[in-house]
Amino acid sequence: MSTARERAGLLLVGLDVGTTSIKAVVYDTMGRARAMATVPTPTHVPRPGWAFYRADELWDGVVHVLREAMAQVRSPQHIVGVAVASIGESIVPLDARGRPTDDIVAWFDTRTRPQAQWLAEHVGKDAIFARSGVSLQPIFSLCKLLWLKQERPEAWARTHQWLMIADYIAWRLSGVAATSYSLASRTLMLDLHHLRWDEETLAAAGIPLDVLAPLKSGGTRLGTVGAEMARETDLPRGCVVAVGGHDHVCGALAAGVTEPGQMLNSMGTAEAVFLPLDRPLTDPAIGRQGYTQGAQAVGGRPYVFAGQYTSGASVAWARDLFAIDGEDPSYDALLREAAATPPGSLGVCFLPHLRLANPPHDDPRSRGAFVGLSTDVTRGTLVRAVLEGLAFETRATYEPLFGYPEAHPSREVIAIGGGTRNELLMRIKATVQQHPIAVIDAEEATALGAAVLGGLGAGVYDDVADALGALRLKRRVVEPDAALTDLYEAIYQRVYRPMYDRIAPLSHASVEIQGGDL
Repeated sequence: MSTARERAGLLLVGLDVGTTSIKAVVYDTMGRARAMATVPTPTHVPRPGWAFYRADELWDGVVHVLREAMAQVRSPQHIVGVAVASIGESIVPLDARGRPTDDIVAWFDTRTRPQAQWLAEHVGKDAIFARSGVSLQPIFSLCKLLWLKQERPEAWARTHQWLMIADYIAWRLSGVAATSYSLASRTLMLDLHHLRWDEETLAAAGIPLDVLAPLKSGGTRLGTVGAEMARETDLPRGCVVAVGGHDHVCGALAAGVTEPGQMLNSMGTAEAVFLPLDRPLTDPAIGRQGYTQGAQAVGGRPYVFAGQYTSGASVAWARDLFAIDGEDPSYDALLREAAATPPGSLGVCFLPHLRLANPPHDDPRSRGAFVGLSTDVTRGTLVRAVLEGLAFETRATYEPLFGYPEAHPSREVIAIGGGTRNELLMRIKATVQQHPIAVIDAEEATALGAAVLGGLGAGVYDDVADALGALRLKRRVVEPDAALTDLYEAIYQRVYRPMYDRIAPLSHASVEIQGGDL
């Protein structure tokens, strides 16, 4: 099926289980949203540095948004395909009957530093990078498996299978277990060069291969929605369920960023700078700088990630922090105050390491900081400094990659995600990067990427090129402000770039004094 006439009237569903919210969006085959529902992602934070999800709560959220979205669709029987995008790293442990054996450690949870250190000592950071293409960090799935094995041995003994969050939802819908190459890329356990589970690392870590799901390309048909699931979710019986993928990677697919020379800036709670590659980067220095690589949503072609762990999270943190005496300022109010502040934020500069450092710094103990404070500084000054710091950090994360021959300088920068609605941030970013940014006007690009995968599984699209050719997405271009380019270049080179080296020793001392559990 490859013509508009043959696709007319058909609908696809994209599910996005993200850090902040769970969404269900119904699209036509041209990528236009016809219905949408969202609920907050239920997240438990029992102590600093720890966070977890519960599988039943995630599933309940998915059911809720599906039923709400289905109620908005005039002809739900026209829905022919569904797939799920989700956050990476987090794994759902299941017993032989498919029941969760423990909570799901959140992707950003850092309790697993001891397990990461064990892997560094017994397997080797360079060895893991050589096979997985991923820098060893505490957040990755293998560290979470080892934590469960060591700290929850009873749950570990009952665990029969591990599924990534998107795979768990797809399994509930279809009854078939599989994982995508793109999500497997976030585990430390995928051999990126051969697209198979890395038996050498698994053996060294004592992880049995048979607990891991079969590997599939995104868009592969898993099965269909049966009668019971149709009653529970209101999806039509017989709707095809396809393999989904990692949220940022699904967003890249929807934006059409699939070829070397393109760069995607996916701006959500976390931020990814996504660069497609012809072949994986192999220089171990890449791993030592904290960069991660992976497989694209369809077919498994490689990419490299830069980006930030706390992008939108930094803006949300600032909003909550600056609410004074019970005041609940809107984002718009804070951004107006920030826009009224002179560029350069009166000399204040912000380092956005609120959870850990971002590439090119492999440093889980790094922390954020404001420098340059004075009595002239207002709330608006600090908010603008946060936005400028995020823009400087984005540039700092991707620039070093262009020193490696496999990474091509970007001829096109495309942005997606909720952060693109922040016009002030986008203008600052374009000026700091000295490059126009094309913002894709897609209704929830991550969910759209998942819907495209559902369409591939259902045979609505012949291949990725056919799908991208069918989408009708608008874009707007944010241009750099030439009058501010020199100012921001001076701040970036003279203040921001040296900032981490000066702040890091203080961050490390603070973490050590408080026991390293933050």
